[in-house]
Amino acid sequence: MNFILKDENAVYYECGFSCDNEVFLKLGSEAFFITDARYTTEASGMVKNATVLEGDRRDLFKTVRQLVRKSGVKSLVYNPIEWSVDEFGRLSEKLSLNFQKQSSFSQQKRIIKTEIELEILKKAALFGANAFREFGAFLQAKGRGLDEVKAHFEAELMFKDRGNLGLSFSPIVAFGENAAKPHALPTCKTLNIGELVLLDAGVKYQRYCSDRTRTSFYDAHFNFEKQQTFKDKRQQSVYDTVLLAQEAAIKAVKVGVKASAIDKAARDVIEKAGYGEFFIHSTGHGVGLDIHELPVISSRSETIIEENMVFTIEPGIYLPNAFGVRIEDTIIVKSQGAEVIG
Repeated sequence: MNFILKDENAVYYECGFSCDNEVFLKLGSEAFFITDARYTTEASGMVKNATVLEGDRRDLFKTVRQLVRKSGVKSLVYNPIEWSVDEFGRLSEKLSLNFQKQSSFSQQKRIIKTEIELEILKKAALFGANAFREFGAFLQAKGRGLDEVKAHFEAELMFKDRGNLGLSFSPIVAFGENAAKPHALPTCKTLNIGELVLLDAGVKYQRYCSDRTRTSFYDAHFNFEKQQTFKDKRQQSVYDTVLLAQEAAIKAVKVGVKASAIDKAARDVIEKAGYGEFFIHSTGHGVGLDIHELPVISSRSETIIEENMVFTIEPGIYLPNAFGVRIEDTIIVKSQGAEVIG
């Protein structure tokens, strides 16, 4: 396949290096990493299985066009999601070539993880779990009266491990009724005894992501363990339902099943409990170099589950202006079922 890439994670997967001004080009048996003079020295020492070429900082596509014309290829696969209209126009208007759209074709190549990738992902999950414990201890000791903005700031510091790790995404820290917003932004709402706390966060280790969510009851014994006891009976009922839904979905993970069957296992539990309309997102998503990869674990997904796929299981119930509960772990598909890594 002849193809062109701009996305940093997609490029990194192909050659072990990426930067913010690059193009990766595969033409037959040859591969090229094209960047500008700011990055060529570093790229030359780190890029694998590709030739590093220096191009015009303001128009790397000039080098691309020269290589394509010289190669004589007739078609080039690209992911339209990676390209702006302007960029693709500048590239394609000067080339007589069959450009073939294939959305997420790089993610499709990465859907089955190698053993090396799995080990990195396990370490990322471990570091993420450690950060959950550290942040939980912080909230237990100093969280009372803290607002979400400050709690979010502290979470970012802890999950970065003082610069040793990156963030998979900006953490979601939500108290009380704000947990009913699946991707809640931090506000000035303060944390008080007896409230619900939702934390969704992850780290990057060697560029690979972790992802986890916990919902907990804030009291003197606060923690982010899965077993939680709430004073409010409705909160307890919702929490127990979400936990049962997650357990059902994890149990449904098997080689050869459709991704939609895993989603259905979680959704059936929530619907039976009467909360179906409040489960407003898919059950999971792939995790790797990107925080959202393939496969998608949704009611519409026809993907057949295979060994060494990695994805989240994260059912949730969100009751507007009241509270929300989400419980999320990342799993690896093994021959015997799901291995929960975090």
